[in-house]
Amino acid sequence: MTKKQKKRLKRILLAAAILGILLLLTEVSAISEHIPFPENAIANRILMTLLFLIPYLIVGYDVVLGAVKKIGKGQIFDEEFLMLIATAGAFAIGEYPEATAVMLFYQVGELFQSIAVGRSRKSISDLMDICPDSAIVLRAAEGEGSDTGALAEIEVDPSEVEIGETVLVKPGEKVPIDGIILEGNTSLNTSALTGESVPVDRKVGDKCFSGSINLTQAIKIRTTSAYEDSTVAKILELVENSTDKKARSENFITRFSRFYTPAVVLCAILITLICAFFTNLGLSRSLYRGLIFLVVSCPCALVVSVPLSFFGGIGAASRQGILVKGSNYLEALATVDTIVLDKTGDPDRRAFRSRSRTSERNRSR
Repeated sequence: MTKKQKKRLKRILLAAAILGILLLLTEVSAISEHIPFPENAIANRILMTLLFLIPYLIVGYDVVLGAVKKIGKGQIFDEEFLMLIATAGAFAIGEYPEATAVMLFYQVGELFQSIAVGRSRKSISDLMDICPDSAIVLRAAEGEGSDTGALAEIEVDPSEVEIGETVLVKPGEKVPIDGIILEGNTSLNTSALTGESVPVDRKVGDKCFSGSINLTQAIKIRTTSAYEDSTVAKILELVENSTDKKARSENFITRFSRFYTPAVVLCAILITLICAFFTNLGLSRSLYRGLIFLVVSCPCALVVSVPLSFFGGIGAASRQGILVKGSNYLEALATVDTIVLDKTGDPDRRAFRSRSRTSERNRSR
């Protein structure tokens, strides 16, 4: 758990403990009939409100502040605003324990969601751990006493390496940028790129892709692309932008919530006003019915669960070393009935087989 998650957990436990103590005290006072202000209902209500506001604010002050700030910015209809309405309404009708418990359960759900998202992000980050932190470039030595034409090994960020420069990759290091081998023969582990578990032999003149791991001998590579155009950079970009490509159901839920949430809030207000002015229920019971409608029809679970499900699916696939480029592709897999897999995954062999099949078809004609 992160520090933020641990802090939220402490707030939840503290608020739950205080809520339990208050519930016990109120039960005892009700049994013994020693209510602090039995003759003054208003004073007693104010006291109960202040007491239950303590655990409420401990566990939900960030939700209240977030809702207030968004109201100031005109961003009203979201889950924090709905939580503020529901809990404030509960306080208004005298349901103090319920108001605090609702906020408490909401924060418990937020904590579980945060943990689930954190695990998915960690899985994606592990999959993205194919990029080296630095690259050793052979450049002309600078300074007094350096030989003319001598090359020095300079460690730089991969993004600073230019096209045509020579990069030294030692055994055990990752290839930082796509290029062609100038010197040395070695074996490369390309499993992070192709899924092929068997190392691939490479010699002078062969291509090697960034993200591969050099296994045997040191090699010198002449870069053929900039870092932002390299294989590893494209993979990282696909992973980072995977959640931007939304599935059809996600887009529908987003559009649906923009109209549904305001409509639900307005209907709850109308129910409260109609019951208050056109029935003999009274303001408190009318507000209670409006809150019931709001809770039953609240779209929070639907709006939050759909995107979270896709994000969790992308994270679960990442734990297995599978890169899903977006939620739309994950949704498309639900309709797949046949999957064709390449045996090796090596791009050179794939191109060779493609050329061989083309030649065979031409000969058969």
